[in-house]
Amino acid sequence: MLRFHRNIHVTSRLLSGQNLTEKIVQNYAVNLPKGKLVHSGDYVSIKPAHCMSHDNSWPVALKFMGLGATKVKDTNQIVNTLDHDIQNKSEKNLTKYKNIENFAKKHGYDFYPAGRGIGHQIMIEEGYAFPLNLTVASDSHSNTYGGLGALGTPVVRTDAAAIWATSQTWWQIPPVAKVELIGNLPKGTSGKDIIVALCGIFNKDQVLNHAIEFSGEAIKSLPLDYRLTIANMTTEWGALSGVFPVDEITLQWYHNRLQQIGNDNHPRINSKTLKQLENNAKIVKPDVDAKYAKKLTIDLSTLTHYVSGPNSVKISNTVTDLSRQNIKINKAYLVSCTNARLTDLKAAADVICPTGDITQINKIAPGVEFYIAAASSEIEKAARSSGIWDKLLAAGCSPLPSGCGPCIGLGAGLLEAGEVGISATNRNFKGRMGSPDALAYLGSPAVVAASAILGRIGSPEEVLGVTQLPFNGIKSSVEEYPVEESSTTTNTTAEKGNVEILDGFPREITGELVLCDADNINTDGIYPGKYTYQDDVSKETMAKVCMENYDPDFGSKVNAGDIIISGFNFGTGSSREQAATAMLAKGIRLVVGGSFSNIFSRNSINNALLTLEIPTLVQKLRAKYNNNKSKELTKRTGWFLKWDVPNCKVTVTEGSLNGPILLEQTVGELGTNLQEIIVKGGLEGWVKSQL
Repeated sequence: MLRFHRNIHVTSRLLSGQNLTEKIVQNYAVNLPKGKLVHSGDYVSIKPAHCMSHDNSWPVALKFMGLGATKVKDTNQIVNTLDHDIQNKSEKNLTKYKNIENFAKKHGYDFYPAGRGIGHQIMIEEGYAFPLNLTVASDSHSNTYGGLGALGTPVVRTDAAAIWATSQTWWQIPPVAKVELIGNLPKGTSGKDIIVALCGIFNKDQVLNHAIEFSGEAIKSLPLDYRLTIANMTTEWGALSGVFPVDEITLQWYHNRLQQIGNDNHPRINSKTLKQLENNAKIVKPDVDAKYAKKLTIDLSTLTHYVSGPNSVKISNTVTDLSRQNIKINKAYLVSCTNARLTDLKAAADVICPTGDITQINKIAPGVEFYIAAASSEIEKAARSSGIWDKLLAAGCSPLPSGCGPCIGLGAGLLEAGEVGISATNRNFKGRMGSPDALAYLGSPAVVAASAILGRIGSPEEVLGVTQLPFNGIKSSVEEYPVEESSTTTNTTAEKGNVEILDGFPREITGELVLCDADNINTDGIYPGKYTYQDDVSKETMAKVCMENYDPDFGSKVNAGDIIISGFNFGTGSSREQAATAMLAKGIRLVVGGSFSNIFSRNSINNALLTLEIPTLVQKLRAKYNNNKSKELTKRTGWFLKWDVPNCKVTVTEGSLNGPILLEQTVGELGTNLQEIIVKGGLEGWVKSQL
């Protein structure tokens, strides 16, 4: 059932100084003090409109039952979709799928079987993620919903189980960045080119752990599918959400969607909800005095085809530059929740069959495999009826069922050692789509199709024999705004001896620092994706494979009790909580970093793994190894850290805990509320104790 705040008209008039993110949260927050207006930095309890989980629904169900819960609190809120490992026909996987289906039937909430499509696309097509609502999913690409003006953000499995049991979870409203899109997008480029360029240009964590609100005149000419692609990959950019305004393009998409559905009885997309949406779209907008942490601007008229990689979304180059390098490819992919909608399939088909005559096809190059999968069964049906699918097959594409597949490193078509692939997916992390010894690039559907035809990374213009897009550099800018301290801000440091320590929590945490000297170490690097949907992986195996995609030698160099220290944005990527639990299985109890991905920090708290942000220490260690010619990815430093918890002080010494002091620094207070979660073994244990 579509939820809007009952007093949305009154509330909107009262919410002076709120941006769009804060307004949506205001309408889905529960138990707020009377008159409280929410802003960035506030911790709030929220009741999201919907919560989706996919193949991880059975682990969520096990957590739910393990909490002692016996009844789903709000069956209208929960959605299960099967989409990740759908090519796996083993008895074990089919049993898990049947368990998920039976659990959904038992509790009476919505379930979509394997083959219906990718969960995020289902949430859009079926109207669960709806403009101006707050919808979460236990998957990192819930940001996708922002393309249609919903606030979509990921939660972890433990949070999902808590929502099933209580209908609520917690969220800290992040700082909000405004991203202004100006200029007219050149013909032939797409939403994928925009977000790949954004990830590559603003690649210094400018939007890390921010909510993003897109604005600017250029939005008026961006189709909804482009917006969904951009919002989807704000995850890779480091953001927690990416929301577009609700405008005429959004409204028209829903009116078209209602016609596609063919009846007015849909529970979420019908004439009544669309009328309500039109009214709310006029009201729920950022206030003129809304506060933002920063503004980033990019001139779309200066764009061209952009490709990220290899093996990083933070590196992007023009297709023209890569074409000159003659980078041969082995595999190409048009799959995933990012770029497998009908317009994406058509963009590829237009390169493959530019005349529209299926007898005049540009064939896939010899030695290249091109895998395609529609984002949903509905999209595949439309592609077949329009002739798009036949054109792709005639060119030599290999079809896969509607689902995630190779994007997450599952099923057919994975990259093998030494191979090069180009994909219209969202991630090209090392090892994600197959072997860690392969190279993966990301591009738009048109660029992927062109590269498959050419046998190397190249542009659609090369295939079509037309003039290359002119390019003289991208125009962009960043404006930082000073942070204003509000009355809700608390001091994160403490006077000496001021922190109460609960029984069972250590007063002192010590260990040798082991350096993993890289920024943006992602969850695939920490815990390989191929193990993520195996639900019976032992702790011993988790410990063995911990960080193996980052460094195969990690396991032999790191001992239980060591303290891992890494660079900035540690734990970026997917929402898998095994990134935290694999560290614990290895015997690591504390990870230090320059900064952490928000979702990794959330998983850490929920699973009793401690983290500390000490950028100064990272810089000192990097200075130490600056002239070191060693190619070691994991280095034992001989530096020892002691965290004096009650006094909020970290001391780093050389040689031993009693050696010369290299650094003394005050750190944030670890309050009793977080201590209690750690003492209870994580959020699950804490919830059990409350029940």
